[in-house]
Amino acid sequence: MAENPPPTITYDDFARVDIRVGTIVDAKPFPEARKPAIRLWIDFGGALGVKRSSAQITVHYAPDRLIGRQVCAVVNFPPRQIGPFMSEVLTLGMPDENGEVVLIRPDFTVPDGGRLF
Repeated sequence: MAENPPPTITYDDFARVDIRVGTIVDAKPFPEARKPAIRLWIDFGGALGVKRSSAQITVHYAPDRLIGRQVCAVVNFPPRQIGPFMSEVLTLGMPDENGEVVLIRPDFTVPDGGRLF
């Protein structure tokens, strides 16, 4: 079944979404979440500093293997309460062939806080 093409947006629409790179500095299981998830603390450097995120990435990732990994996240959504945890950024991923999340990250190490363009 073919999907309808997404609506066209302007560059200004895209520019309003602030996607930054950061380094995971801590990661812990999140057993209180409704769906299996990991709590992440991501350092975006500079004025953004460390932000928290809940990510449903337990199929491909273990918390202890995430520390030091760079990831991309939307940093200008409002915070969202996920159970007892306040998620401040949306960590980005793409579905694998089974619909499980694979994290988005740069091919090479880049400075934390760098903005996607």
